[in-house]
Amino acid sequence: MARAKPATQWVIILIPSAIVAIVLELAGIPAALLIGPMLAAIAAGVSGSTVRVPRPAFGIAQGVIGCLIANSISADIFGLLYTHWLPILSAVMATLAASVFLGWLISRWRILPGTTALWGSAPGAAAAMVLMAGAFGADQRLVAVMQYLRVIIISVSASLVASLWIDTSQMAAPDVIWFPTPGPTLLAALAVAAVGSSLGQILRLPSPFFLGPLIIGMALHLGAGLVFDLPPWLLGLSYALIGLHIGLGFTRQALQHAMRALPQILASIAVLLAFCGALGWLMSRALGIDPMTAYLATSPGAMETIAIIAATTDNVDVAFVMALQTTRFMIVLLAGPPLTRLFARRMTT
Repeated sequence: MARAKPATQWVIILIPSAIVAIVLELAGIPAALLIGPMLAAIAAGVSGSTVRVPRPAFGIAQGVIGCLIANSISADIFGLLYTHWLPILSAVMATLAASVFLGWLISRWRILPGTTALWGSAPGAAAAMVLMAGAFGADQRLVAVMQYLRVIIISVSASLVASLWIDTSQMAAPDVIWFPTPGPTLLAALAVAAVGSSLGQILRLPSPFFLGPLIIGMALHLGAGLVFDLPPWLLGLSYALIGLHIGLGFTRQALQHAMRALPQILASIAVLLAFCGALGWLMSRALGIDPMTAYLATSPGAMETIAIIAATTDNVDVAFVMALQTTRFMIVLLAGPPLTRLFARRMTT
């Protein structure tokens, strides 16, 4: 494939990307528009492809994801944190401690290198963790494998638990309008993505193309009540670009490493899922809240999918679920860099 012209390589990559993404989307697999292109790009990368996603396009894609996460953070969580600060923070810190311990074990046993295991085990929005990992020297490819395997497993398990808890036979998936009429804040989202990326580079933030737009987006969303218009085509394109970027970085050696580590990765996901399930049960008993609310609130990651399941499940306190999920994401975002540095120092001593 390395001998083919760049245009030919892109055709060979993009056609399978679209096919795999559509199949996964129809099958209801979460993050299909990222995973499909990533799988096709992995095959191309292992086959010697030389093309790469242009840096400006990858930067804008990260900025769009930053705006997406900014949209999901509500001011309501501060009231819930004030009321239930102790159980929420206890659950968040327990989950973070469990994920760090699992990451430490995976690295200690030399299953995955360096801080890769820490970022791969981090419970948060998968796309954000993958983007942050690359800025701190972790192997972004292996982090993506860990994160998106967990997204799929946790999303499927949460959907199964929800279907067992309530009757979902009458529920219909909402129709997705891929190309809606552009909203007034679409340009604002693109401007935040562009300006935030530049600001992130000026301030020398880690993962500047993601954190810069996220910070500006949160300020505008919480301070001015601005809700960014992010149509499905824009989100899909952004996810696809991130998937292509990750996949094209794979080599035959990296893929073999990921496959050798797969049993241990799956075992760590199962342990973290069981731990968080037990944590949810304890929270339900201690606070007297609905068990399904507690289960979804403590679910380790797949924040976007958990939000959808919570919103479509009867008697679930969506605000509480998102308060815990958002609090955990913000703590991981803040604690990730110093934990990574400490982790790296410990591994080299």
